[in-house]
Amino acid sequence: MNIANYLTIIEFVVVVMLLLLVTFVLTYMFFIDKRQKRHPVLRNYPVLGRMRYFLENIGPEMRQYFFDNDTEGKPFSRDDYQHIVRSAKYKRDVIGFGSKRDFEQPGYYIRNSMFPKQMEELNMDRETKVKTRKYLLLKETLFTQRKEELVDEETLTYLLKEEDAVVIGEKARNPFVVKGLIGMSAMSFGALGSNAITALSEGLAIVKGTWMNTGEGGLSKYHLTGGADIIMQIGPGIFGVRDEDGNFDWEELKKKSEIPQIKAFELKLAQGAKIRGGHVDGEKVTPEIAEIRRVKPYKPIDSPNRFHQFGDLPTMFDFIERIRETTGKPVGIKVVIGSYDDADELAVYMKQSGKGPDFITVDGGEGGTGATFQELADSVGLPIKSALPILDAALHKHGVRDRVKVIASGKLFTPDRVAIALAMGADLVNIARGFMITVGCIQALKCHSNACPVGVATTDPNLQKALVIDEKKYRVVNYVITMREGLFRLAAAAGIDSPVQFERKHIVFKDDKGTVYPLEDIYRSYLKAF
Repeated sequence: MNIANYLTIIEFVVVVMLLLLVTFVLTYMFFIDKRQKRHPVLRNYPVLGRMRYFLENIGPEMRQYFFDNDTEGKPFSRDDYQHIVRSAKYKRDVIGFGSKRDFEQPGYYIRNSMFPKQMEELNMDRETKVKTRKYLLLKETLFTQRKEELVDEETLTYLLKEEDAVVIGEKARNPFVVKGLIGMSAMSFGALGSNAITALSEGLAIVKGTWMNTGEGGLSKYHLTGGADIIMQIGPGIFGVRDEDGNFDWEELKKKSEIPQIKAFELKLAQGAKIRGGHVDGEKVTPEIAEIRRVKPYKPIDSPNRFHQFGDLPTMFDFIERIRETTGKPVGIKVVIGSYDDADELAVYMKQSGKGPDFITVDGGEGGTGATFQELADSVGLPIKSALPILDAALHKHGVRDRVKVIASGKLFTPDRVAIALAMGADLVNIARGFMITVGCIQALKCHSNACPVGVATTDPNLQKALVIDEKKYRVVNYVITMREGLFRLAAAAGIDSPVQFERKHIVFKDDKGTVYPLEDIYRSYLKAF
């Protein structure tokens, strides 16, 4: 026989063996499925029923890429996601052919002036520039990756002028002065991996005038790497400022306060994403994370619902005073507003005692960077556009608004959302998931599992390799700059020369019938409710 005949025989034998192998595997699976007692579908439809579970598992990806329209996806639609990515990657936020907003639905709108400001009339820092890197899209084809070029660029940072800078803790020994209205919300090392925290730290340091919040997981070397200003959060688990027995360690707090990058401290009473103590799965608690938090490695971490150190407003205010005196730095609280009464009691006691926080971070129930239970995420805590006016109205009513700065958070990831929050009473705005997207998040919804496929919300070193710090840090820079530029653009459209001047008079609400209500009128209803 010649070589061709040998090859034919070999091919035949290989095919037969493959068929026998497939038959054996399918037969084995058939009997396994038929005899198992957990899944009725597999007992009735062996092997074939497995297709159901496969399709169920890939359902989120199928909806994300094929079935949801551009404005439908949750928690962020495709349009929302792409807006952040375009800003971060290409430093562009221009759209074509009109808005996709459903103008028949109720919503808030920014009043445009008949005589808007010119960009050269805006009151902003025109001196400070930074060097960044952005992508230029050269070619986009159907079946291959986009052809892009990464280029260097020097750009304005769109910082506030000195006279418009926001001062937190004016009466503290070391006030915190910020010249940008947008910062990074609380996201702990452990919830996010070291590469993600480092990229955020370095990017925020480059762009200047902003801050990063450590989250309740304590201060890590990755927060400090870039040199960004830091608000150190202390949660009910007092991670990072506790001793081996879990008691508050005042000496450790003082050591932390001596770090120049730490500009303020924040006591987390609640978080919009999870009205409960935090939770981290044991597999995410590496020895490094355990050392930072002063807990045992590879053991699940559950912080309590509230601080053991205080249980009412008087004892909390005393605790705040002691932290401020010990550190010399501003001290704030992070709250979720659930009713008029909560805001009123806080404002009344601030007035009566003469004490209180230097800033209040009010977190809307639509927040999402913490793993929690569905019933808490969906139904406990008001969304930001309800909570923020309630808090602001209470503080104004009792004459203490000028003593405290208000930071708003809750899906405020575009300039128009930020502008509306500023008009509703916020002095500053925190963003969390927007920054996660800038460093690579693809909304895989696996944040709680330590299996984030892009290396953002994971401590797995193999998965973290996907996140390249030297590339992603510039996306952070670009996102902040486009957000700030957009805020100034909106200020110009409203006829004011700086976004710090946004007030209730600049916002209207349109209902589903087309009737328009000034935000000032809506705000009066909040005041009457107290």
